[in-house]
Amino acid sequence: MTQEPGNNPRPPAHVAWRWALIGLAVAGSAAAFGYVGGWLAPHRLTPERLVDTLQANGGEHPGYRRNHAKGICVVGRFASNGALAGYSTAGLFAAGVETPVVGRLAIPGGNPYAPDSSVPIRSFALRFDLPDGEQWRTGMNAMPLFPVATPQAFYQLQLATHPDPATGKPDPAKAKAFFSTHPETAAFLAWVKTAKPSASYATETYRSINAFYLRDAAGQKRAVRWMVVPEQPAEGEGGPAAGDPDYLAADLSKRIAAGPLRWHLQMVFAAPGDPVDDATREWPSDRQVVDAGTLVIDRTQPQADGPCRDVNYDPTILPRGIETSADPLIAARSAAYADSYLRRTSEEAHLPGTSRANEDKR
Repeated sequence: MTQEPGNNPRPPAHVAWRWALIGLAVAGSAAAFGYVGGWLAPHRLTPERLVDTLQANGGEHPGYRRNHAKGICVVGRFASNGALAGYSTAGLFAAGVETPVVGRLAIPGGNPYAPDSSVPIRSFALRFDLPDGEQWRTGMNAMPLFPVATPQAFYQLQLATHPDPATGKPDPAKAKAFFSTHPETAAFLAWVKTAKPSASYATETYRSINAFYLRDAAGQKRAVRWMVVPEQPAEGEGGPAAGDPDYLAADLSKRIAAGPLRWHLQMVFAAPGDPVDDATREWPSDRQVVDAGTLVIDRTQPQADGPCRDVNYDPTILPRGIETSADPLIAARSAAYADSYLRRTSEEAHLPGTSRANEDKR
């Protein structure tokens, strides 16, 4: 752990750990953010620049995702109960419709060998395959809000939490300086102080964090955020076996072997005046919630040859009846997801002696 400037005493270990955690957690929650506008003109923030920064923070791991590098593929279906059909024309919300899903559960960060307990946030990405060829892709995280509201601030945070080459950990002074000049991070910092690593992917609630719009048959649109809420109850704090860095995938496989896992897809509707384009601000807990149906996961597969391996979970790929908001992070995610996808797939083609069958953690 590096000392702060001026040879001051080392910060408490738990404080430095929190600063390091924040950099990883933020990267995990949005994967790779880029920005295609001119906010940083003349040296604007591009997808390539941001992915470079995430890669520098996570380490060189050719062929892997630049974020959420460690994960597991899952397969299942979404069974609609019809409750959302009056709010969206998307076909998957019609009563009685079952839609196949390809998903991926993962932890934040660009290191595919990181211990599962290294960060307290888990992610759940889903692709819904509608019968008419449309798709809905979404990436959700087990956290209630995001620390920053813009791609520029996210990029600056990655620079502030870049590991010091001498220690492998972020410089606490740089991280502290960033947070002191970004008051919008206060709510996230308050949350992360109490966040603990989950013992299971299966017992987490995953949230979209960004807002989107549903459009009904009459053309009216309503702002929403969504979440998937587990039927599986949390079993105390649980916890991994001592020294096991890979307990999440093993736990998930064991649970599914005993029977399918279920979550309820719930849409949370904004009220007038709620912030739609700012992911750092939560909506009040009394907002209207519509349970749209049940997500059922009944199989796991390794990343190497599983169906999620070649999926880019671009959040702007939406069916008719769901639309993006003006939240700048959404378009930014789309741009950098594409850059990260192109990098890892081109690298795989040049890895000596590798194949989809023998890469068990990709």
